[in-house]
Amino acid sequence: MKVERLEIPEVILVTPPRFGDNRGFFSETYNVQRMTDAGVDLPFVQDNQSLSRQKGVVRALHCQLAPYAQGKLVRCTKGAIWDVAVDIRTGSPTYGKWVAAELSEENWSQIWVPPGFLHGFVTLTENTEVQYKCTSLYDRASERAVIWNCPELAIAWPIAPEEAVLSDKDRVAPPFSEAKGWFSYS
Repeated sequence: MKVERLEIPEVILVTPPRFGDNRGFFSETYNVQRMTDAGVDLPFVQDNQSLSRQKGVVRALHCQLAPYAQGKLVRCTKGAIWDVAVDIRTGSPTYGKWVAAELSEENWSQIWVPPGFLHGFVTLTENTEVQYKCTSLYDRASERAVIWNCPELAIAWPIAPEEAVLSDKDRVAPPFSEAKGWFSYS
């Protein structure tokens, strides 16, 4: 398993090996010991999957507050996404900074987004499927969001704003300034 720390070192890009032959391939996509060795040692309690039929679907920027804060191990099993993590831990040296990686069925990479980060992605292809493991159960009352194209964050999304396909909830999410105090750096 290849492990690469991104510019925000708590965010990790993981690429499991694939072993192929004329029948197809096999890959061990999750192994608790290998993930613990990579620094991801929280238990996963929920698996999610999404299908986005259009290119340009933005699912962002979300988190859940404690005690339901979620870490996410995200992978794209069909198509491709551009995945983003934003540090919102007050006091962190990387507070308000973001990192991104392309995840696709071709590169087979996964990204670990720890608790204390906003998470989101945009689909780069039609009929894109994304699967992710979460370290806490979904809790509607703890859910928070920030507008995906907030000027304060200056995320370099690979689509023009008019190309974004958004949910009603994501379209009216508040600015990043409202995220202050959601998490603390320790």
